[in-house]
Amino acid sequence: MKNGWKKMLAVIFSSTLILAACSDGGEKEASSKKYKIGVTQIVEHPSLNAAFDGFKKALEDAGINAEYEVQNAQGDNSSNTTIATNLVSANVDLIFANSTPSAQAVASATSEIPIVFTSVTDAVGAELVDSMEKPGGNVTGTIDAHPDAITNTMKFLKDELGAKNVGMVFNSGEQNSRAQVDAVKEMLKDMNMSVVEASVATSADVKQATESLIGKVDSMYIITDNTVVSALESVISVANENKIPMMVGEFDSVKRGGLAAYGFEYFDIGYEAGQMAVKILKGESKPADLPVQIPQKLKLIMNKDTASTLGLDVKDEWKAEFSE
Repeated sequence: MKNGWKKMLAVIFSSTLILAACSDGGEKEASSKKYKIGVTQIVEHPSLNAAFDGFKKALEDAGINAEYEVQNAQGDNSSNTTIATNLVSANVDLIFANSTPSAQAVASATSEIPIVFTSVTDAVGAELVDSMEKPGGNVTGTIDAHPDAITNTMKFLKDELGAKNVGMVFNSGEQNSRAQVDAVKEMLKDMNMSVVEASVATSADVKQATESLIGKVDSMYIITDNTVVSALESVISVANENKIPMMVGEFDSVKRGGLAAYGFEYFDIGYEAGQMAVKILKGESKPADLPVQIPQKLKLIMNKDTASTLGLDVKDEWKAEFSE
């Protein structure tokens, strides 16, 4: 009888060791799992590229082993749709959508694969989420619109530069852009200022559209419009030749020659989107439960060379930093 109990105890002990070994192996397997991340980006652009760098860094810092399937639409909406379909077919674990058109395309293509976006201005207006606080569905992310950025920009143009008529070149087919232009127009109603619009369909239209504003405006504001920013040098050359101060929507456009921007680092909003992706991949949360985030920092960056070209004296009270 005693021998029987001894044998039974030995079997139980051995089974426990085997289960423990399997459990350890399972944990190791989970921690070393390689996640397949689909990446869709509307166009090659420094800000969007910086956002993707931030996203990757967040996953790296969290110890996520990721393999990226990167697709760039090069500004072509038909390619954008094809990319979305291909990423869904590839059965990726998560999709990182870098821009409003990219996010809209993948959101239309799948309601099951988690989607984390960034470089989106109006997530609710683009019908990506139900609300900022409660996204619902399979989509969430970080936006590239600080609530004070447009307000500060318009106040600067009026109070510091004496502007009354603001020229805005934009692609009216981009929901992101239309939302920003409408926000500016609404704001200027109470500031005794007006917006003069110049709409484009492709980057090839940008220079001519900008030239059409000469004689009608005393300032310009170039928002985060992918079509226009991809041809920003055309706008800069026209603005500088005609001594028109041009505010822009993000820091990379300041580096390229825009006068100034109230903005934030796209790397940072990409990193914050990456942190959200980490929570989703680890099963700690779902997109529906992760509120859409706004940029955390806002500052004024100026281009000294452009200010000099315009004959503009930079005042200390502006507390501006300068682009490199």
